[in-house]
This record gives sequence, structure tokens and C-alpha cells, in this order.
Amino acid sequence: MNSDLVRVANFGAGPSALPLSVLEEAQKGLIDFNGTGIGIAEISHRSKEFQAFVDQFEQNIRTQLDVPSTHRILFTQGGGTAQFSAVVLNLLARHRLLHPNATPEETTLDYVVTGSWSKKAAEEARRIAAGHGTVRTVVDARVYSKDGKSFDNIPPHAEFQFSPAPALIYYCENETVDGVEFAHDAASPASFPFDRLQPAGALVPLVADYSSSFMCRPIPRLADHAVIYAGAQKNIGPAGLTILIVREDCIVDVDTAAKLGATPVPLILSYKVLADSKSLYNTPSVFAIYVAGLVLERMKRHGGLAHYEAVNKRKAEKVYAAIEEGEQKGVFRRKVQQGSESWMNAVFEVLGEDAEKKFLEGAEKDGMKGLKGHRSVGGIRVSLYNAITEEEVDKLVAFMTQFIEDLKAV
Repeated sequence: MNSDLVRVANFGAGPSALPLSVLEEAQKGLIDFNGTGIGIAEISHRSKEFQAFVDQFEQNIRTQLDVPSTHRILFTQGGGTAQFSAVVLNLLARHRLLHPNATPEETTLDYVVTGSWSKKAAEEARRIAAGHGTVRTVVDARVYSKDGKSFDNIPPHAEFQFSPAPALIYYCENETVDGVEFAHDAASPASFPFDRLQPAGALVPLVADYSSSFMCRPIPRLADHAVIYAGAQKNIGPAGLTILIVREDCIVDVDTAAKLGATPVPLILSYKVLADSKSLYNTPSVFAIYVAGLVLERMKRHGGLAHYEAVNKRKAEKVYAAIEEGEQKGVFRRKVQQGSESWMNAVFEVLGEDAEKKFLEGAEKDGMKGLKGHRSVGGIRVSLYNAITEEEVDKLVAFMTQFIEDLKAV
């Protein structure tokens, strides 16, 4: 690595920061993957060396997340957006096999809408399920927001009214754009209301988008999920890889379901095709898998999820304390209600004419980039993914504190 290279602190929401040691190792792999004499970007995805790497990558995910044997781990492409469609198609096929005579009105798809991404997922479900099922909004967080139109909260548990036997239930664990996240503590009113799922004890078709928080901490009640999916480009790798954790009963024969009236499923979106081919039905995102695999190995060496959960908690607490200080002094304004804030994406506004511009320019001058909020909502967004170090967070917090003092002194 060029010793003169100066790297900035990348607080961008994704593609996001990666550990420098992993990038350096990946450099070597681009020339020679595991002693094969062939670079990782050139090697056959069906070579024994790459298949062994994929097997180890899968095992690292299974071990660190404690994925039960009832669930398969699959690798695909298309990001979370492709899964907006895939989960609908696969779980409608499952529902058709279980209920071959169900009408579209009797085939319900439940969506929990807490932010921009869950809103998009529900919109896509309405497109895909048209004529085959009825998409129902379980709860819309905007109703409970401070202004009646923003995504700034997790609604109270009592407001979650799930259907008795839906084809699927969808939620987004962490909303990257809006900075809203289901609380990690099961006792919190902002946690996901697992106890309201019906019927209790059954194989509920619960689907969770974990794209922005995958591998930052353990997944609460993972075994109770039918499908968990995550784009890798937030916490563990470059763009191009999507990781699926799918319960065995959701890996169904989609062609048989189609004969019974379900929507035909493209082979590339079929969980059964992915599972039967061990995620190698077609050429996967080889380089993205490689880098993510290196990240998982590094995580294992550093203590696994217990270590990262503790570090990520500290990072978030430091940033939110700085936001609170700025709010008390009239410089910042939090965008998310207390208790619903994301560990991964802290969002806030900088008050005053041109103040946001000054904040971003000052941060960039100090070697910190990627802090501008999503174009749809504006403001500041601090993404605190695994590769962001506590030292980088401390640097940002020091800048925020000084910015508050400087603005108040004017």
C-alpha cells in the first residue's frame, strides 16, 4: 500500500467503509487468489478453491449469527430491492401450495411501514401481487410522527394488527434513509412486537430486511423468521452481494405452485433454485463474496458479534450525546423520536442559515466525508457501520462539539 495515501473517514451510507486491512488483503487476492496463480476477479466460480471459500464464508455467518439448521444461507444479487420482489413471489408460491383454493382476497400480505425502504417494499408488493393477493399495511409510522408525515418513530405495539394467516409479514429492521430502527431490547416499546404474531407457535412467514444492520449485532429471535435478507454493502462488503437466510419451509417448488395458479417465478429469483445449486446457479458476485468473506474472517478474529455489538453501541451513544448537546444549545435538531433511533444511521438537522453547508464543508476539510443526508430527506446522516472505528467517531464528535461552540459564539 502506498504509505503516502491519505484515507478519509467515510461515514457514507453505502457503499460504505471497509477495513483497511481487508482492502489490502483483497489487493493481493486480485493478483493471486489463495495461491492459485489466478486473481479472484478471473477465477471460475465453479473452481474447488472458490467453492471452498464460499463454504467457509457461509459457515462464518452461520456460526457468528447462530443460524439454526432449520435455515439455509444463500447468496444472490440485486440487493434488497430485488428481494422486494423475490420474497413476494416465493412466499405467494408457498401460500398457494398450502392453500390451493385461496382467493386473492383471502391471500393477505402484511407490511409494516416505518420508513422509505419499507414503503418501497410495500409498493413493489402491490405491483407483484396484483390479482394474486391483497397487500395490507399493518401500521404506518407516519401516523404517529411529530408532524404527521415523517418517518420518525416505531409505533406502539398495540397498533400492530397482523392478519390471522398471511402469506407474508414484512418489516425493515433499520431504515437507512430515515434513521429509524427497531429497538434491540425486547422490553422496549420500540422493539418488534413478536408476541402479536398469529398464530403463536406456528411457522409464521416473517420477512425482515436487515440490509443496514446485518452483522452489527445478533438478530433477535432469528429462528422465528422465515426470510432475512441483507445487501452486503453496508457492514461487510462491496455492492453486488445479497445474503439470504431462508427457513426450509419457504424453499418451495415454484413451478408446481405456478400450475396451481401462483405467479411464475423467474429462476434467478427462486429460493429453491438458489438452494439446490448452493448459490451457484449462475455466476455470482465473486469479488463481493470474496471481500465479504475476508471481513467475516476478520470479525471472527476480533471477537465476533459480541465485540462488534459492544463497539457499535458505544459509537452510537457518543454521536447521539453530541446531537443532544447540539439540540440543547439550539444548533442541532434530532429527526427521530427518542427510543426509535438507529445505531447505524444517526440523522439530524443543523439549524441556521447555511449552517448545514458549513457543517459539511468543515467536516470534509477535517477528513470526514459522506455525512450529507439522503436526497429525499436532507439533513445530516452519520452512518456508523462496523468498519467505522471509535477513533473516527471520536474525531467526528470533537468536530461536532467544536462546531456547536463556534456557532453559538457567532
